[in-house]
Amino acid sequence: MRVFQNQTLSVLEQAMNAAMLRQRVIANNLANVETPGFKAADVAFENVLAEALARPTASFVGARTDPRHLPIGGPVPAVTPRVVPSIHTRMRHDGNNVDVDAETANLARNALWYQALVQSTQHYLDQLRTVIGEGRR
Repeated sequence: MRVFQNQTLSVLEQAMNAAMLRQRVIANNLANVETPGFKAADVAFENVLAEALARPTASFVGARTDPRHLPIGGPVPAVTPRVVPSIHTRMRHDGNNVDVDAETANLARNALWYQALVQSTQHYLDQLRTVIGEGRR
């Protein structure tokens, strides 16, 4: 049960969960590089989250001057990342479509993305601690 609900933390949490799932999916793709007929997969999250955030969720909605801004008003909708088959790679003669170079690059990119999310969360929590500390004086 959540006692403290915050839009920023909710989005960061959902993004970290999606990054963890993506890490497992990429590792599975790489583990099956020699499996005949195996089809690589990816995780759909960022577009699904953007679509969910674009829908108004409350009677009061702040003006968004940039499409990258998070909406003001209402809770952030829970978005479930989806594992989807990869359609951007060619199949080999054995029906497997895992591209080791692409998967390795995706693994590195995802690790950097997860680290950035962790740092953003830490920075946000540090700001909250500062505000709370200033309020006690």
